[in-house]
Amino acid sequence: MVPDRDEAERSDPDEIRTPAVDAVRAAGIEHEVTRHGRVSSLAEAAAARGIEPRDLIKTLVVRRSEDDHVFVLVPGDRTFSWAKVRALLGTNRISMPDADAARAVTGYERGTITPFGSATRLPVIADSHLVGRRVSLGGGAHGVGLTVRGDDVIRLFEATVADISDEEVRQTP
Repeated sequence: MVPDRDEAERSDPDEIRTPAVDAVRAAGIEHEVTRHGRVSSLAEAAAARGIEPRDLIKTLVVRRSEDDHVFVLVPGDRTFSWAKVRALLGTNRISMPDADAARAVTGYERGTITPFGSATRLPVIADSHLVGRRVSLGGGAHGVGLTVRGDDVIRLFEATVADISDEEVRQTP
């Protein structure tokens, strides 16, 4: 069952505490905190937060080399482009760390990862589709979202902005 927007709003945002929520509050940027039940897809998460899938940002941890990681922010309706990110980073090889390694670097479980409040401050690469839009990122716990302006995220993390995604191609059954 997908929680609806009214259910998400019933949580008192001031009572929600995660390192990510604390960090966005400390940054002093305009934000909205939502809480909803666990979801099983990006579309369910977007519906629970009352936004379009394109405004739900996937935060990926990418490993350039041993102990060298970056955050990559990609809109929910787009696909991370390995080739574009490799070209941007000037390397022939990048990879995704396993769940344990990603948690060691960020302090967050997969599905909750966000640059806000990360255990390690990593460089951020933001897809150009974040510019000028209000977006929602993970809030550091399952079912917690942070809705902010993409421009604030870019400014706060001094993100590199680039075209690093491709239009998502849906498979027909």
